[in-house]
Amino acid sequence: MTTLPDPTVWSMIRAERAALADDLAGLSPGQWATPSLCDGLTVREVLAHLTAGASLGTVRWLAGVVRCRFDFDKQVAMRLAEQLGSGPEDTLARFRNTVSSRTKPPLPALAMLGETVVHGEDIRRPLGIRREYPVETVTAVAGYYRGTDLVVVAKGRIGGLRLVAGDGPFATGDGPLVSGRTIDLVMAMTGRAACCDELDGDGVGTLRSRSGRR
Repeated sequence: MTTLPDPTVWSMIRAERAALADDLAGLSPGQWATPSLCDGLTVREVLAHLTAGASLGTVRWLAGVVRCRFDFDKQVAMRLAEQLGSGPEDTLARFRNTVSSRTKPPLPALAMLGETVVHGEDIRRPLGIRREYPVETVTAVAGYYRGTDLVVVAKGRIGGLRLVAGDGPFATGDGPLVSGRTIDLVMAMTGRAACCDELDGDGVGTLRSRSGRR
């Protein structure tokens, strides 16, 4: 698993949040209602989910878990609803207010970076927005996911496959090859089947078949 000092990771998170906020400025109402890559959620709702994660410390997270009777999906939906605001402009303003936040649930900082990058792509791709990520950022995220199934299955999803980035140093595993941009590998590792279209190699079909796993 990739190890970086927390201050470095938080700097990456801040940069990714700021870039996403800038990319979403000026969206039309229809664009805000676009289905994201997260099943059942619009791009606006995914942004509210990111705001919730950046506003929820350990104590409030635990209180919510108890309130929702340990139904984690119910807590996620509850916290998302809290951050939607009165309209898209309010949703975006709330997210902008979290750009420098270091508040987080009981997760590693790298998990927060992964959430920011992956959900940022969940939002951007359906809108046709492309971001050129710093290679250090996406390499750190890929390195994190290759070693964990925390929050989302990733390590288990890529078992028996060899993943190799064509735009950076990331490589992991043994078996049939899956290659492509680091960000596309990250999205496929976290279960986004459509992103397998951007990848090459004999292992792509296997990875695609595992995309429904949580």
